[in-house]
Amino acid sequence: MAALLSETGKKHTASIIGASGYSGAELTKLLCHHPDIELRELYAFSQTGRSVSELYPALGIEKSYRQYNGECDSDIYFLALPHGEALRLVPPLLAAGKMVIDLSGDFRIRNTAEHEKYYKKGKDPDAVMTYGMPELFRDEIIRSKAVSNPGCFATSIILAVAPLFLGTEPSLKPLLVNCTAVSGISGAGRSSSTELSFSEMSGNLRAYKVGCHQHTPEILQALGTSASAPSFAFIFTPMIGPLVRGIYSIINVQLESPAGNEFILNRYKEFYREAPFVRIRQSMTEIRHVANTNYCDITIASISDSGSLVIVSAIDNLLKGAAGQAVQNMNIMLGKDETTGLLY
Repeated sequence: MAALLSETGKKHTASIIGASGYSGAELTKLLCHHPDIELRELYAFSQTGRSVSELYPALGIEKSYRQYNGECDSDIYFLALPHGEALRLVPPLLAAGKMVIDLSGDFRIRNTAEHEKYYKKGKDPDAVMTYGMPELFRDEIIRSKAVSNPGCFATSIILAVAPLFLGTEPSLKPLLVNCTAVSGISGAGRSSSTELSFSEMSGNLRAYKVGCHQHTPEILQALGTSASAPSFAFIFTPMIGPLVRGIYSIINVQLESPAGNEFILNRYKEFYREAPFVRIRQSMTEIRHVANTNYCDITIASISDSGSLVIVSAIDNLLKGAAGQAVQNMNIMLGKDETTGLLY
């Protein structure tokens, strides 16, 4: 199928603000090899003046990082910045008619009180953008000029349980969702602290932000409820483990009424029938199956007669949990096949 280019017949231009972090580097690689995109500028605050090849030799890209000073000369802007910074940079880009995809949590949460509670930062009530999870909100993404990319833990957990809550079939009325999820160290970013160094994390595993992780309200919002008044019991224990990349989520669900194995499996397969990056696996999902890809793999590991389920999901936190999903969203916003530039 011929690629859909801009109305002038030229490639769409894209720039990345916050390009020197791990997610920014993945975006750089994906956009450089995207058939319909011209990667124009790479902006990085602390790495201004340094070359991409100096920080990431494996990318083989001869560009240098620049200071961002409010330029609006690309068609598309990706922001891969620490939480709080995109709030001031996005409004001028939108006013200039640019397409924006933000990878931070600044625009994900509709409820400002919940945002302030979990992110410890205030924001304007209007600072909300379309939630960019293609498998759930494709129609909204198609109509949007600005998309908030989901978080990595949130992507793994939401996709794992969404068929139980959403879709054309009635909800199976989960009473409890109890999730333990392990993230690779790269999830903390390139400038993470000493406690996440190799010497501290090698052979180690630990929980963090238990009961207060910022992806909690995002997960509940996507499932049709809220962190302030959830319609089911939700327990989330995030962990960090000694791997570079990946999210591995083990989710225990208690349904109001039991459902059979075949019914549950068929429901998942039908729900994701048109989702090219979600795979329902018969064998046990593993991180190595999804590392360096944009896939989310899901295994229905156990279904009991009492209505309890064990669901396992895995993603690459830097791709399906960040840069890959951002490019998937861009493809949809531009009217392209959502897999463009992501199957390799």
